[in-house]
Order: sequence, then structure tokens, then C-alpha cells
Amino acid sequence: MSIHIRIPRREQRRRRRVSQSWFADPVVRVAFTVFVVLAVAMLGVFTYYYVKYERIIDRRMSGQIFSNAAKIYARAREVRVGDKASVEQLAAQLRHSGYSENGDSRLGTFKLRKSSITVEPGPESYHSPEGAVVRIEGGKVQKIVTTDRQQESLAAYELEPQLVTALFEGEQRSKRRLITYDEIPKMLMDAVLAIEDRRFFQHSGVNYFRLAEAAWIDLWRGRGEQGGSTLTMQIARGFFLTPQKTIKRKLAEILIAVQLERRFGKQQIFELYANQVYMGQRGSFTIMGFGEASQAYFGKDIKHLTLPEAALLAAIIQRPNYLSPYKNPERAQERRNLVLQAMVETGTLTRAEADRAKAAPLKLAPPNVEASDAPYFVDLVKDMLVARFNERELNEQAYRIYTTLDPELQHAAAEAVQGGIQAIDARVTKMRTRKRRVGRGKNARVETTVLPGPLPQVALVAIDPHTGEVLALVGGRNYGFSQLNHAIARRPTGSIFKPFVYAAAMNTAVSGEEPVFTPASIVDDAPSTFMH
Repeated sequence: MSIHIRIPRREQRRRRRVSQSWFADPVVRVAFTVFVVLAVAMLGVFTYYYVKYERIIDRRMSGQIFSNAAKIYARAREVRVGDKASVEQLAAQLRHSGYSENGDSRLGTFKLRKSSITVEPGPESYHSPEGAVVRIEGGKVQKIVTTDRQQESLAAYELEPQLVTALFEGEQRSKRRLITYDEIPKMLMDAVLAIEDRRFFQHSGVNYFRLAEAAWIDLWRGRGEQGGSTLTMQIARGFFLTPQKTIKRKLAEILIAVQLERRFGKQQIFELYANQVYMGQRGSFTIMGFGEASQAYFGKDIKHLTLPEAALLAAIIQRPNYLSPYKNPERAQERRNLVLQAMVETGTLTRAEADRAKAAPLKLAPPNVEASDAPYFVDLVKDMLVARFNERELNEQAYRIYTTLDPELQHAAAEAVQGGIQAIDARVTKMRTRKRRVGRGKNARVETTVLPGPLPQVALVAIDPHTGEVLALVGGRNYGFSQLNHAIARRPTGSIFKPFVYAAAMNTAVSGEEPVFTPASIVDDAPSTFMH
């Protein structure tokens, strides 16, 4: 059955007249025209910027995103039968070199027992695949044997060299240790998402509700403090934009974030974020990414972070210098505990786990005197490398450079220089201090002034006399203040050369040369000519 409805012609004509009269209104026509023009203009602007940022993203994200910087390693520590050592010391050395106990490191693994340690180099080790068992009794190395069936005895065994540093990225003097998504501990990711972007895995690049909330708070307070940026928007800002807080930049941030979400998966985006995020300063270098931050703040690989340490890294993302655990430990701890509480709210931690972590003190690596990182030595190595290789190729090929640097001796040299320069500064200040009596009688007082003058400088080089290898080098009092390496700067030697002259003279008693010089010898200082 079908139903037909027929509208009378009179009604059709009436409706047509109403619609025509509505559009005939000049105000409506002007409003409609303005709306169309604005819509077309906005569409044009949107298309322009969409294409513009699409091309920028293509250029920035094609090929190698980060410079895979070349790495500089120290000399390998040799363990010999009869050396003083403990299994804990050797284990700490191996951990610092990148070995692990649970088999998740490609550099190598080790197993601890009560009186021995088994070392197994991995596929990316500096060594051959040969492992060894080091047995220790009474605080000394008693025996070293290979791990193969032959159990061959060894007189000595080299441990994996420690990483000194990655070459910094060009003029920026930034350091980063690239990590993959799979290397990021789950608790670190949970901590970051809890405090920075709880809906990261749900939104499409922009959390519009949070953005609106942040805009309302800023409008209410009259200050632009609330960001409302998702992790993807932070990547957009870090990779493609300036940190200026403007509406234009925020709109560009949103546009780029949407495009990034369309092109990359969530895991890829979080990996980008983990390698790009700014994490503060270490001496004159910028710390970039969680991998470098883990080493800078805790002296360990990111895979070995504890819950309180992971929460601390997530905590300082907001304002790394203001929340620096070295400069402001109270602020850093308060923010860390806020992160732990946020993890309870997101369900990634129980309240009991969070309370235990909150009670833990800040366990930081000792604040490194920058000289301990051997920056002058690293610059010297870099200059030698750049003279032979292209710097871009050097980083992109991720070369490993093995050097003669002794980490323990370098640390001792840094401490010696630090103590020595403080003593010299005190003496120089005393020499420049002037006191004078001002006034008379009861109004008399003593005025103390310190005359201005240049700061004393310092340099130290430790060389193996048998091989000529440079084992430690400190080129100045403060690398952040001046990168001039006073150890190799060209200047007249002056009296510092006298010990070498005296040593050559005294050596005649050993070599049997004539004449033989002793400390009692008198040498004529008349002008002479020496033929070589």
C-alpha cells in the first residue's frame, strides 16, 4: 500500500515566496557573503599552514632524526692475579660499563657468587666473545679461568671499557643517549604519563578538554602559566617550534601534533619524546632525554632505575633547572612525591608502594666535578678526530673511540686540582687583601678591600712514562667558564722546564756519559754553542 500526499499549488507558491523574500533581505545577503568569504579565507589559511608544516615534518622526520653521536671510551681495566679486589667492586665496574645481571644487555652479562664473578661479553662488546671466571679470596684475586670447556688459567683479564661520554651534538653542546621504546622501564613511562599526559594513549594528539581548562585558568588568573600540552604537542614544540608562549605558536603546535599522530604510532611518539625531552644542565652541557638523564643524575643505565628514581625523572620534566635535585633537593622531592601520588590516582601504583617510595631519600650520583668527565681530554680527542674524519660522518656512523684515559686517575686528578686551586685562591686573596684604619676615636673602624686581578689557572697531565699514554688531563679550573686547554696552550715554558733539564743531567750518572753531573756540580753559565 502506498500513500501519496499532494501539496496544493497555492501552498507551494507561498513557501517559494517566503524563501525568496528571506534571501532577498540585504542584511542576510551581506552576512551570508561575509560568512562565505571568512570560511574560504580560513580554509585557505588552514590549507597553507597544513601543507607548510607537512613539508617541515617531512624534512625533519625523514632519515636520521637524532645524531647518533660517536662515543668515547676509557681504557679497559685489567684484573690480574694477586690484585686487591672484591666481587662487589668488579660488579660495580661492569654495571658502569653497561653489563647487566639479567641478560638484557648486548654489551655483556655477569653473574655474582659469594667468592667469584663470571663475566660473559655480549655481541656488542669491545672484547672477543671469550668470558672468564674471576675467583676472589681474602680480598685478592686468587685465580682467573676461561668459561669454555678447557677452563684455561689466565694471568690477567680485561674488563669492558667504561663510556666516558658521547661526543656532543655540534654547537649546542648537548648530550643524549639514544634509547628505544622497549628499553624504557614501564614504571618510568607510567610516571611520565601520570604527571604529564594521562590520556596519551586515548587522544589523537590534542587533549581539547585539558587545553580548554588550562586556557580558562590562565584567563582567570591573568597569567599564561598553564600549558595544557600533550606529549605530542611537546614534541611538536621541541622539534619544530620556539618555546615562546603565544596563541599562534599554540595553534601551530596543535596542527603539528595532529599530523604527527596521523603518521606515527603511540610507541614511536613516546620514544621520540623520551629522547628529545630537556632534562637540565650538567656543567656546560645540556642533558637531553631520559637515557642521558639516568646517567647524569643516578650514574646508571635507564634499565636499572628504581621506582623513586623514575618518579624523580618524571618530576623534573616540568622545570628541570628550578627542580634540580642538586640545587633544590626539597623542591625535587616534593615534586617526586606528587608524581607518586599521581601514579596512585591513575592506578599504576598501590598506596602502599607509593608510600614506601615517598619515604625513600634522594639517592643521587655524586655531583661530578666537571673535570671528572674529562671535557678537556674529550675536546682534544675530538680535534684529532675531526682532523681525520668529517664530523657529521663521525656521529652518523656512531663510531666507538677507545682512548688511554684512566677514569679513576682522572677523578683523582680532578679532586687534586680542585683542592689545589682552592688553596691557591685563598693565598692569592690574602696577598690582594688590604686593610686600613678609617676614622678616629670611637668612630674608628677597619676597612678591608681585596684588589682585583686575574684568577689563577691550573693544568695537570698524567702520562705513563713507559708508553707516553695520556692517562688523565685537566686543562683548566673551570671548563664551563673557559674551554681553553692550558695543558696544551702554547706559551714560554719558563722555570717549569728546569726539572727536565736537571733530570737529564742527573741521568748521566746512570748512563755513564761524560761528564757526570751531580747536585754538587758547578756548571759554567758562560755563552756556549752546542752542535747537534
